Amino acid sequence: MGFTLCSSSELSYPSLEGLRNAQANPVASKSFTRAGGYIKKHYFLSSYSDARKLVISSHLFPGHLEGSFMGKKRQVEPRKKLEFVRTLLIDNYDSYTYNIYQELSVINGVPPVVVRNDELTWKDICCLLYEDGAFDNIVISPGPGSPTCPADIGVCRQLLLECWDIPILGVCLGHQALGYAHGAQIIHASEPIHGRLSEIEHNSCNLFANIPSGRNSRFKVVRYHSLVIDAESLPKELIPIAWTASDDTLSFLETQKFDAIPDAYESERQKANFDSFSAKNGSYWGHVNGTKSRKVVMGIRHATWPHYGVQGDAYASLSSKLVLASMQVPHATGLFGAVHRGRQSVKKADFRVNGEACSSGQFMRGANQRNLGFLDMVNILPPSLGAKFLRLKWRKFGHLASEVGGARNIFTELFGKNKAENTFWLDSSSTEKGRARFSFMGGKGGDLWKQLTFRLSEQSDTAGERGHLLIEDTKGFTCSKILEEGFFEYLNKELLSLCHEEKDYEGLPFDFYGGFIGYIGYNLKVECGAASNAHKSTTPDACFFFADNLVVIDHHTNDVYVLSLQEGNTTKTQWLDDTEKKLVSLKGSATRQLHERISKPVANSPHEAGFLSEKSQKQYVSDVEKCLEYIKDGESYELCLTTQFRKFIGEVDPLRLYLHLREKNPAPYASWLNFSKENLCICSSSPERFLRLDRNGILEAKPIKGTIARGTTPEEDERLKLQLQYSEKDQAENLMIVDLLRNDLGRVCEPGTVHVPHLMEVESYATVHTMVSTIRGKKQSNVSAVECVKAAFPGGSMTGAPKLRSMELLDSIESCSRGIYSGSIGFFSYNQTFDLNIVIRTVVIHENEATIGAGGAIVALSDPEKEYEEMVLKTRAPANAVMEF
Repeated sequence: MGFTLCSSSELSYPSLEGLRNAQANPVASKSFTRAGGYIKKHYFLSSYSDARKLVISSHLFPGHLEGSFMGKKRQVEPRKKLEFVRTLLIDNYDSYTYNIYQELSVINGVPPVVVRNDELTWKDICCLLYEDGAFDNIVISPGPGSPTCPADIGVCRQLLLECWDIPILGVCLGHQALGYAHGAQIIHASEPIHGRLSEIEHNSCNLFANIPSGRNSRFKVVRYHSLVIDAESLPKELIPIAWTASDDTLSFLETQKFDAIPDAYESERQKANFDSFSAKNGSYWGHVNGTKSRKVVMGIRHATWPHYGVQGDAYASLSSKLVLASMQVPHATGLFGAVHRGRQSVKKADFRVNGEACSSGQFMRGANQRNLGFLDMVNILPPSLGAKFLRLKWRKFGHLASEVGGARNIFTELFGKNKAENTFWLDSSSTEKGRARFSFMGGKGGDLWKQLTFRLSEQSDTAGERGHLLIEDTKGFTCSKILEEGFFEYLNKELLSLCHEEKDYEGLPFDFYGGFIGYIGYNLKVECGAASNAHKSTTPDACFFFADNLVVIDHHTNDVYVLSLQEGNTTKTQWLDDTEKKLVSLKGSATRQLHERISKPVANSPHEAGFLSEKSQKQYVSDVEKCLEYIKDGESYELCLTTQFRKFIGEVDPLRLYLHLREKNPAPYASWLNFSKENLCICSSSPERFLRLDRNGILEAKPIKGTIARGTTPEEDERLKLQLQYSEKDQAENLMIVDLLRNDLGRVCEPGTVHVPHLMEVESYATVHTMVSTIRGKKQSNVSAVECVKAAFPGGSMTGAPKLRSMELLDSIESCSRGIYSGSIGFFSYNQTFDLNIVIRTVVIHENEATIGAGGAIVALSDPEKEYEEMVLKTRAPANAVMEF
């Protein structure tokens, strides 16, 4: 089949009314069905809306809209120089949308307005586009699923068929939707490609002006797709403008320039056999040196409308090209005029946003708040909630830690009595290479101390449902509350009610000066956009102490700090005085013999350590295969599958267990929490930071994706480290989660500030090597600390991408609640800083039972048996600690 390439008169715009293709091909290559009937997708909205609880009007998908604004002739106005461009960004429930949002904010000079694909009706969007002239162009985001399923693309198909005179760029799913809307077939790719790169050829049309083309051109895109447009089915209205330059894909590091690549890498790469399996489907085309080459269509455009689609992650440059293209559209000049007159709304045009009446003017004025998506917290303290003015007193003891036996000795002597009840220890037990610096510890004590215990209600099946909060004060009095707005909203208001003076903590090198310290369970995902929880946790969904007295250890300098937080002006220093005396009395005890080291045979699996698994090896492998089917069907790019191991341990000393774990498997984000009233102890040796906000407003995430066992000899250890570093599968895993975290930070960070200073660095721990990346951004000034966490929870390394659909699928596959595992442990300081880990490599002891969670990211390149082996590897350190103890 031949294809027409772009000519110099590529963009021509119709002057006749109604010039559009009203008929789209309704046939898909296959039906996509969710596991176990959990959610089924058909080609009719009526069968899908109940399962997804979506409200989508029945007129969403006709070829024409009766009485639409499409029949009105657009008046061409003189072009005006743009100061900024307004983009309507349609979010297909993806975890990449806010990466596009960040780029467009910089390119356009003003942030785009983000609307989910089922948030507004078609009539409402027409009002914004054609009566108000509120937008100059449209970008349709990537997303899970297929354009053949109406619920996956919502209003996007209507936009692509009706808005012939508005520039539209479709990315990934949006690209496929453009093809499908005009009759092209959507079929399975020969191989799902997620988080891997390809070189791209293009025809140098306007969209790709000044962008290199072809093999070795250095123009590569990250690909995220399991489905493709069948090139043989492209109608004459759609012209291919880009395609893969070859059959090969590249890992990220293969695209980088190195002075030398270790020989060990080359041999390991050959052993790993990273070459993709042979293509089967006929969605590829072209000839190279007389041989048929399987090339995937990576870009299309409409022959006469300003509509484009791109399959790969080249959005940054291509979106800017779209902006420039919009300036050449006759009707767009009319829109620009409306924009610079202040985008005044037509008063008669009222519509509904999330069920609430809203004028288009109100919609636009609230755009900045709405771009936070589900974040609807109020940062103004209600009058009914009284503010507290806190004052901090602190003392520093230089180089004391090494003189008194270190962090372990300080904790056991100051807080280890009475089974260490109601105590906490955020324990940087691994501080090498600057991974962590400070440890925070304390217990029940001051007048402000209290414990918060939160459980989602039995009816908490959907986001926004209420839960029950139990509050215990320092004297043991308790009260309970029903939280109709959820735990995050309560925590946000509590923190906003705390007033302070910055001068109180001047000179302190850390960011926690007192406040809430505890954990957030995985099931609180329902307060962060997830549709539901399929399994109820046996442990509380969140538990926090309000810590008003604490000890801090600086592991770089060996300095020790004691801090006391009090309400109002007071001269009381009793706790500071008492703690100073105890610390001084510990001098000379540095040589004290600690508990005798226990030596027992090492278990290679949790089963050898006496743990019972929630699923057998056969069942887990089967679950991995289910994940691979979802990935093949485009439902997800990456699914972080997990399971649980349990062991009855009876009456034990959990603090001694934790001390043994931290000795055997030190970690930078380790922690100990003891909520004695709940009969709950958490012994964590987590190597992963979820999210941190420092006093300068910098957000940082450090996701781990990619794990391999340590070697038994230095040579084997180095070989395994290189194997991980250059594994195409592990790089794809890591890159996809980096993109997800960039998206999550992009929701709450200033435009243009989200960046990745460290990508795919290998860190080594006692039992494993891991691949770690760092993402940072500058928080928006109007966003609170809790809102930042809510935008990113649960951590993307524990869900997969796109996050919402992946969590939905995982709930249908996994057979029990993750509970505390996959959640976060850390602090929220009273001055709006926080630091939270990811709960992995952790033993949870609840009602005399020890539980360990473990899992791994399933991607298109996953081998089910190897995924099981990796999951078991991650349990080794905590399981052995329990067995040896």
